[in-house]
Amino acid sequence: MTIPAVLPSTPEGFRSGFVALVGRPNVGKSTLLNHLVGEKVAITSPVAQTTRHRLRAILTTPSAQLVLLDTPGIHKPHHLLGERLVQMARQSIGEVDVVLALMDGSVPMGRGDGFVLDLLRQIPQPVVLGLNKQDLVPAEERDALIASYREALPEAPLLPLSALSGDGCPSLVATLEPLLPPGPHLYPPDTVSDQPERVLLAELIREQVLHQTREEVPHSVAVQIERVEADGPRTAVLATVMVERSSQKGILIGKGGSMLREIGRGARLQMQTVLGGPVYLELFVKVVPHWRQKPGRLAELGYRLD
Repeated sequence: MTIPAVLPSTPEGFRSGFVALVGRPNVGKSTLLNHLVGEKVAITSPVAQTTRHRLRAILTTPSAQLVLLDTPGIHKPHHLLGERLVQMARQSIGEVDVVLALMDGSVPMGRGDGFVLDLLRQIPQPVVLGLNKQDLVPAEERDALIASYREALPEAPLLPLSALSGDGCPSLVATLEPLLPPGPHLYPPDTVSDQPERVLLAELIREQVLHQTREEVPHSVAVQIERVEADGPRTAVLATVMVERSSQKGILIGKGGSMLREIGRGARLQMQTVLGGPVYLELFVKVVPHWRQKPGRLAELGYRLD
């Protein structure tokens, strides 16, 4: 993606800045991001800790440009990769103008939510509290759930919403905009993400692994794009899927290669939408013992702190 040297002139009263989406794993940050920008820029799955990269998505309205940072879920880490992900999320908080704390508003506030909110009480930036998954809450229970979160951070604006249906999302954007500083466009108005193409292609493959496999496999998987080549109207993609144990490799490949074919089929369909044309995808599975504990391997895969 090439950003032109000249950006649009700044309308009077225009605001722009950075908003970090933070919260526990699996509260719907990536789903919300995709809904707000109107395109798939972040992978989603019902598996916790789906997000591993700090992704910038750009939402431009007539009066503001919000650069939204989708951060890894804040959790208790059990390996070096987990430590890096939590550090990435916490680092993002210090680099933005506004923090959107997204909670699973379909259940009462838990200890993990309390940990996140305790962290946010210590920062100088304004905080907005979003209660996601309101579509799952019976109407008669909604007020009590909302009240429990409001008490935890009474000074923050609180917005019930559903990233899945879009309910409450316009009010969320209207609340975030005036909290941004006055400023010009930071990206061209039609830009929705600054994520490198190879990173997105790797994430689309990992998303299919998350959806298709169970047991211990999802958290032990990393994807590396080896080659992307344009061949006329078709794009050829070669990728390696890394796991930590031979048993996980067997699960990923499946009987007669059936699981790997299904993962490839799903990823290829998503890639064709992103790339706007036919895709040839070739996948290999490689065992790399304890890759989540190796600093060099994590850096190679892009899990590094700036």
